[in-house]
Amino acid sequence: MLKIDQVFIIKFLLLFVGTLFITSIISYLTLKSIVIEHNKNHLKHAIEIMDLELNSVNDLDKYIADIYEKTSLRTTVVDEAGNVLADSEANKVQMDNHAQRFEIIESNTKEYGYIIRYSKTLKMDFLYVAKKITYKDRESYIRVSMSLAQIMDDFYSLWIKLFFIFMGILFIALLISKRMSRKVVYDIEQITNYLDEISDKNYKAIIKTKYFYEFLQISLLLKNLVKKLSKQEKKKSKYMAKLRLINRQKNDILSAISHEFKNPVASIIGYAQTIQDDSDMPKIVRDKFLLKISSNGEKISKMLDRLTLSVKLENEDFAITKSAFDLKVLCDEVASNLETKYKDRKILLNVESITLFSDKTMLELALVNLVENALKYSSSDIFIELKDNMILVKDSGIGIKEEELKNITKKFYRVDKNSWNNSMGLGLAMVSYTLKLLGSSLEIESKFGQGSTFSFSIEPMLKS
Repeated sequence: MLKIDQVFIIKFLLLFVGTLFITSIISYLTLKSIVIEHNKNHLKHAIEIMDLELNSVNDLDKYIADIYEKTSLRTTVVDEAGNVLADSEANKVQMDNHAQRFEIIESNTKEYGYIIRYSKTLKMDFLYVAKKITYKDRESYIRVSMSLAQIMDDFYSLWIKLFFIFMGILFIALLISKRMSRKVVYDIEQITNYLDEISDKNYKAIIKTKYFYEFLQISLLLKNLVKKLSKQEKKKSKYMAKLRLINRQKNDILSAISHEFKNPVASIIGYAQTIQDDSDMPKIVRDKFLLKISSNGEKISKMLDRLTLSVKLENEDFAITKSAFDLKVLCDEVASNLETKYKDRKILLNVESITLFSDKTMLELALVNLVENALKYSSSDIFIELKDNMILVKDSGIGIKEEELKNITKKFYRVDKNSWNNSMGLGLAMVSYTLKLLGSSLEIESKFGQGSTFSFSIEPMLKS
């Protein structure tokens, strides 16, 4: 299969040679006609000159011979009856009667008679021109002829010169076509190299076509296409990264759920098997074990409820119901309920009476999780404080390492990974989701070994 540059050269040369061939034929015929016409006019002028001098000539044969010697033109003088009176090359006595010669007959009706004819006497083609004149008071004819061999020699001499000119033009055209071909090949190589780079997903590749406008247009279209491909590839990469993250999160969730459920499930199974294996177990011990089974079952139920609530909050699939309520009253209720649960702990309040218009249930959920988180990770008193429209929950517990702060609000993340409790690492994640729905955000300040402060902003409706 031919390459495009080879096809270009072949077609260009075929077109040029074809054009040159047709032009040559037309030129040949045209030039031949022009040369013959030029020689006709030359013979006519010779006849005109001889006509002026002929009546003063006494020796016709000598005059005709002198004409031939000086001009190489064969001249014949014919009388009205067609008899040859004089001829510059042949013996007039032996020559045929010329009355029926075409050029003689035509000169009777026209000023000049013309014909190209083969001469049996001289065995070659001649161009004949004849004119009717008056010689010695008698009608006669002057016929002048020229060998076509001489005419064609002149023509072929001209044609050879033109042929070499045409060959020179052809050679120049070949050089031009090769040069153009190289330019075509260069632009095509730029495009093919660019496509190779793109196929290897090198979307920053450079294409530089510089010779042909059409290839420039193609390169611009390719660049636009590559921009779209690059954007799609980036979207695809982001989508695949998101899928990998989702899969990893799913695995983390399953792993966390499996880990957190093992302890209560193991306790339930252990107590149940002990009761089943010991039919003589005292009632007081049996009741104690059943209480443990019930307690662990409740823990599992609460864990499932918190997991479901966390998912709903994260997906914002939770209806917000706003109402007016007193913040101080809400904080008192939260502190009282948690002190009942954690009997040996104290929660101190520094919250003034202020009216909020928000979702009381969700705000309570956020406070409960923050305070309970502080109770679990500290052994000293907990403080709830209102300052500059910020609610602060402070503890003096173990604190959080700086490298863990960015992960603390993620689901299933717990600072103390070696202990187990009912939180599943969902508490702070739920708080973060809840506050986001309420138009606020959780802020954390902590020093490892010194304690932590969790805070979020509120918008009071009015002070009471």
